Amino acid sequence: MRKSFIAIAIGATLMTGAMTGCSSQDTKATNVAAVQTQNPLFQASTLQYQAPDFNAIKDEHFQPALEQGIKEQYQEILAIANNPAAPTFDNTIVAMEKSGALLNRASSVFYNLAGSNSNPTLRKIQGEMAPKMAAHSDNINLNPALFARIETIYNNRNNLGLTPEAVRLVEVYHQRFIMAGAKLTDEQKVKIRALNEEQSTLTNEFSQRLLRLTKDIAIVVDNKEQLAGLSDNEITSAANDAKAAGHEGKYLINITNTTRQPILASLENRELRQRIWEASANRGLKGENETASLVSRLAQLRAERAALLGYENWASYRLAPQMAKTPEAVYSMFGSMVPAVVANTEKEAADIQAMINKTGGKFELAPWDWEFYAEKVRQEKYALDANSIRPYFEFNRVLEDGVFYTLKELYGVTLKPRPDLPVYHPDVKAYEMFDADGSSMAIFYADYFAREGKRGGAWMSSFVGQSFLEGTKPVVVNVMNIKKAPEGQPTFVSYNEVTTMFHEMGHGTHGMFSKVTYPSLSGTSVSRDFVEFPSTFEEDWAAHPKVLANYAKHYETGKPIPDELLQKLLKSGSFNQGFDTLEYMAAALVDMEWHSLSPDAPLQDVATFEANALKKHGLNITAVPPRYKSTYFAHAFPGGYSASYYAYMWSEILAADAFAYVQTQGGLNRDIGMKYRKTIREVGNSIAPMEAYKNFRGQEPTTEGLLNRRGLNQTK
Repeated sequence: MRKSFIAIAIGATLMTGAMTGCSSQDTKATNVAAVQTQNPLFQASTLQYQAPDFNAIKDEHFQPALEQGIKEQYQEILAIANNPAAPTFDNTIVAMEKSGALLNRASSVFYNLAGSNSNPTLRKIQGEMAPKMAAHSDNINLNPALFARIETIYNNRNNLGLTPEAVRLVEVYHQRFIMAGAKLTDEQKVKIRALNEEQSTLTNEFSQRLLRLTKDIAIVVDNKEQLAGLSDNEITSAANDAKAAGHEGKYLINITNTTRQPILASLENRELRQRIWEASANRGLKGENETASLVSRLAQLRAERAALLGYENWASYRLAPQMAKTPEAVYSMFGSMVPAVVANTEKEAADIQAMINKTGGKFELAPWDWEFYAEKVRQEKYALDANSIRPYFEFNRVLEDGVFYTLKELYGVTLKPRPDLPVYHPDVKAYEMFDADGSSMAIFYADYFAREGKRGGAWMSSFVGQSFLEGTKPVVVNVMNIKKAPEGQPTFVSYNEVTTMFHEMGHGTHGMFSKVTYPSLSGTSVSRDFVEFPSTFEEDWAAHPKVLANYAKHYETGKPIPDELLQKLLKSGSFNQGFDTLEYMAAALVDMEWHSLSPDAPLQDVATFEANALKKHGLNITAVPPRYKSTYFAHAFPGGYSASYYAYMWSEILAADAFAYVQTQGGLNRDIGMKYRKTIREVGNSIAPMEAYKNFRGQEPTTEGLLNRRGLNQTK
């Protein structure tokens, strides 16, 4: 069973019935065959590594392919479950790994486009398929005959002469089925099916409402004077966005997916800053597209599901297979850091209030002031002006001379453009990755620019996963939401966007470097609190002096960033880390509190619940709200990070420890890079995460590297 179809499901009710008439069946078969012939998803793509043929794939192809794929896989699963032969690794586990080819192919394209290039048709299909997907998953995971075969193999796994990777696969399957409810009674299985269907419906609805909200809450500005502080390019982009939205002669400011809005660092107009911040922070609380009711019900039904499976709450259920193991471990990790983080944040707030007073402001620091005045403090403290840095961070140079350069220096790989490969949007570019020996490794799609129809944030995904069993090589995509400059103008990226580009390529190479046999263990198919380790490790190279010197060059002259300016940038790396860390911790702990509710807890008022959670953990600082509030917390509610947003910091401990170790081994060099590639990137989930880490590092990580990385152990 592939990773990609664990959540891809449709009920047995969609299975074709017995043949009742020869002539009608022949006609039906002919019609089905015709549809399949005309639908490119029904056959593996003939492009390199089965990269999707986006020129041929149309919206109307998805639903027929998804539904037929579900039918075909269900028949394959029934054949495995009802096989009269004794269960073996090959006739059960391997057979499941090979099942669902059509469904896997169709769903990988569909869900990637639904997130990155959505439209009303795709959203309609997504809504209709959501409950069917959940039912199909249940039909597999709750099949008693199938689980009996898996358990027989699991109980004898060490006596079957299996490879270590095969044993690992058996253990992953067994745990997955148990956590899905394979050992429940028939009555309990009926209940969990209903909860799963409701959850899939609500998470899909949450995603759809968030997408609509993003458009609805954009801020329309009447006068150019109100945009003082923005660059000419930013103002032109705002005018173009307004025109496209039907507001000719005005300016449109789109709201990003986080509570804080990057534009607030530049805008001088305090009233406009407040409008923007409030639009961001209050979204989803009321109105036609409110998500507050969905948050409350999702938390409640997840608690009910956890109770059915024998867990105290959803957080306990979710963390059982992770590195953290228990919610207590997560609370302890954050609790140990709260005093230092709060102290840092309060000092930052005091410095910002002093700057407000110094520049003539007669008001108390509010959330919409933080970014604007923090930038002034940064300029005063480090003599660093963000506008003086921007010309050195031109998008293409960052990508090619920064991200790609680092990959070559560390891992020996190069990426070459493939303009011949079709893409799903003109802004998307295709590349082919080659190893140091010239052998081809993977296809990579770069989709970095914001547009309507793309959900917020940044992520990596796969169109095709690597597998020696199936002979497939990776086809991977990185997606971001960088604001593209007007036609003919260079696109500059903030330093935060620079590090995100490195971060997402860390995920991308985790998929593209994969060298495992079985699809379910391939690439990023690891625990939530390990998967962010390779990506966070990669982002730190953005600040490595040798890497910075290679990409931080003036977009017009090509001259490298002056050493004095570079040193200011590096020294300012720990600036505002109290704010950055606290807003993240606040969101992570709100997520944990929602998912620590007991199954008998009533529906919660979202605003009250959040306030109480922040107060409980000593993080209720008005000027520093959570990075995501519950009503637009895509990671925790519609996304796959429920009770798992903590994973970023858990993984950061590994990443910071690993990066510090690499610097003791010569830093940016091929020898240590290849060791890291082979022990961490290539093994996927074929080795337990901590075992893989120790194979690289020689020991378990400590938190010292994390404190250094965030500048939280410095004497203030």
